[in-house]
Amino acid sequence: MLNSLKQTGKNVGRELSRALESVSEGWRELLSRSSNALTQFTNHKNDDHSSSSELATFPRWSLLAGELEETRKDVLVRVELPGMNKEDCQISIVGNVLYLSGEKHFERETHDSTYHVMERAYGAFERAIPLPSNVSIDKAEASFKNGVLTVRLPKEGGNKTQSIKVS
Repeated sequence: MLNSLKQTGKNVGRELSRALESVSEGWRELLSRSSNALTQFTNHKNDDHSSSSELATFPRWSLLAGELEETRKDVLVRVELPGMNKEDCQISIVGNVLYLSGEKHFERETHDSTYHVMERAYGAFERAIPLPSNVSIDKAEASFKNGVLTVRLPKEGGNKTQSIKVS
C-alpha cells in the first residue's frame, strides 16, 4: 500500500509538472506572438460618453490583434478594432513605421446596472507597427469593414530588379 501511495504521488507530481509546463509554454507563446498587439488605453479628457471614474474601473490594456503580410508588390496591415468605427481611428506613417491611433468610446445603455465581467478597454490608444519594406505613402489605401482596418501600402520600386556592375 505504501508503494502504491508513493507511485500515486509520483504520478500526480509528474502530471502537475506537465500542466505547469503547458501553462508556461502558453504564456511564452502569447508574449512572443502578441506582445506588440498589447495596447494601452488611456482616459481621454473630451470623452462625453462617460465619466473618468467609470473608465477607471475598466482594463487599461487590451489586444488589438493584427496581421502584417508582404506580397511581391504590397505590404498589407490588418488590425481588428472591435466596437469602433472608421472615424475613430487615424493612420500615419513615419519612416518605416505605421502608427495607428484612435479612441474607443464607452457607451452604456443604463446607469443602474452592475458589471460582473469587465475585459474590454476604452479610451485613447496608439499602436506602432514596424514595416518590413519601404512603402509608397502617396499610393496607400485604407478600408474598414466588419471591425477590421486594412491598410494596403505599395512597396517603393515595385518588383524591379537591378544589377549593379562591380568595378
